[in-house]
Amino acid sequence: MGDVDREADFSAYVRARQKSFARFAYLLTGDPFAAEDLVQSALAKAYAKWDRISGVESPDAYVRKIMVNEHTSWWRRTWRHRERTDSELIRIMDPAGVEAPAHDGELWAHVHSLAPQQRAAVVLRFYEDLSEAQTAEVLGCSVGTVKSHTSRAIRSLRSTMKEVTP
Repeated sequence: MGDVDREADFSAYVRARQKSFARFAYLLTGDPFAAEDLVQSALAKAYAKWDRISGVESPDAYVRKIMVNEHTSWWRRTWRHRERTDSELIRIMDPAGVEAPAHDGELWAHVHSLAPQQRAAVVLRFYEDLSEAQTAEVLGCSVGTVKSHTSRAIRSLRSTMKEVTP
């Protein structure tokens, strides 16, 4: 594939999938600005390997996997140095950026407090509506690990929601 064809193919792919990736990134990060950064970083990495991934059955899974891995790396680098308040957990989306999905603010605050792999599993399974096998492919783990992450996340959400519900 020539450079011009490669760029045109990648540009068409990005135009078609960018909103979906932005939504997914927002669900992972909970922050519209971090979501934009995550999408750009993932697409830059995907572009570098576009010749290899453009021919696979599901380039979306490959890009989502890049996004999950990149987000996990960011989280690991900063988790010890960042303090969060409740008001930071429940943010109102900037309409100029990524379109916010409809969700319950209180529930989303709890989802956002999950460990990155658990949050990724919940987002992929219940927000992106992927199967366990598709989620495992994106996360680069087994179906059993997806089930484990999802089960622990739901247990944690139930527990924290019971604590705040009168």
